Amino acid sequence: MSLATVFVSELAGTAVLLLLGGGVVANVLLAKSKGFDGGWLLINIGWGFGVMAGVYIAFKSGGHLNPAVTLGIASSGADEYAPGVAVSFGATLVYLAGQFLGAFLGACATYLTYKKHFDAEPDAGKKLAVFATGPEIRDYRWNLATEFIATFVLVLVIVSLGKTPSGLGPLAAALLVVGIGASLGGPTGYAINPARDLGPRIAHAVLPMRHTAAAVAHSPSLGAAAAPTAEETKDSSDWAYAWVPVLGPALGGIAAGLVSQLIF
Repeated sequence: MSLATVFVSELAGTAVLLLLGGGVVANVLLAKSKGFDGGWLLINIGWGFGVMAGVYIAFKSGGHLNPAVTLGIASSGADEYAPGVAVSFGATLVYLAGQFLGAFLGACATYLTYKKHFDAEPDAGKKLAVFATGPEIRDYRWNLATEFIATFVLVLVIVSLGKTPSGLGPLAAALLVVGIGASLGGPTGYAINPARDLGPRIAHAVLPMRHTAAAVAHSPSLGAAAAPTAEETKDSSDWAYAWVPVLGPALGGIAAGLVSQLIF
């Protein structure tokens, strides 16, 4: 398999993952959405099925969709990332490039899907939450530990799936992500994927975020009349925190790969 095929496969799969994953967050958080206030479990399920869809689409490249998974497989001592794709520095870069670009494009597609709801949402924090994770209690050391642990579990189980013929395929990965979100996602929003957080965070930084509201304009002849106005309602993209959901998952994935050599 060519590395160009790997790149396109990972890009397409990760884009679908972020479209469905970001989409469920938008559905639950943004004003006037039919799924508004659907709750944490709905978000967990949406991300899980986003993983399943992305893995199916990226089957040619092994459906990594996540730099932590790619790094975990590399550190596990595996010879191949996917059938016909040897583990190498160049192949690793191709996987990561496809994943980060795919995540960015998937986040942009989520924005286009919910454009009118972004316009109707006055809370800038909710808009950022559609794209990127953030801690409930900000303590970078403990936030890093949370991401490390959650990603360690993710990658360790994914590596074990390759050695255990369960027959569940991508569904097993989907259920794993739902379980991690339900159990370990509370402190930080469980990025567990550097591309999932950084790509969409960049999208948030470059996309326009405006809140359209009716303002009252006064005219001496017409009296008060409603006129639509738009104002910027985008906070910063919280770059001070952005390193945590990149470094934590990367280290957790590598550690899981190394530990897998001892127990599998």
